[in-house]
Amino acid sequence: MEFNEKLQELRTNKNLTQEQLAEQLFVSRTAISKWESGRGYPSIDSLKEISKYFSVSLDDLLSSEEILTLAQADSKQKTLHFRDVVFGLLDCSIVMFLFLPFFGQRIGDVIEEVSLLFLTQSPVYIKIPYLIVVTGLILCGVLTLALQNCSIPFWMKIKGKLSLGLSAIAALIFMISLQPYAAMFTFLFLVIKALMLIKWA
Repeated sequence: MEFNEKLQELRTNKNLTQEQLAEQLFVSRTAISKWESGRGYPSIDSLKEISKYFSVSLDDLLSSEEILTLAQADSKQKTLHFRDVVFGLLDCSIVMFLFLPFFGQRIGDVIEEVSLLFLTQSPVYIKIPYLIVVTGLILCGVLTLALQNCSIPFWMKIKGKLSLGLSAIAALIFMISLQPYAAMFTFLFLVIKALMLIKWA
């Protein structure tokens, strides 16, 4: 008997509706429906709650194949979570460009190091793209960290690509406009992200 059938049998033996069981396990009724129809498995924490609530062991709930499937899914979830944290922190750390002297500007015969907010000698057509990519990266980082548990397919698909794309554009803009420090940091962050994606592909 598969997990979904066992769960359904345990629930009906206790004369519980899906909604009542969901309340006991602190999950949604949709989650119970999904598990009972075999369209997914609960998290490790939810499995522990099910085991405790029905007084059955995890071995009784899951077959060895299901345990392997669950372990793989859990491992993948942890990897994605770790990647999101790293990507989010790297993108958010670009805020330092606004306050630390990563940019050079010529004042007479001297090149002075200033932060992006004090980059006053550069033309507007150069400073605006700087502000756009820096703001974009910071927002991308904040959203990545804030929406770690978001399972909307569009966001899941686009978040990594958005972060990589913005980093690549930022590195290119800083290189073309001869801002070596800003270019070096954005390129380094881009390489870290690319290596992480290659490692976990």
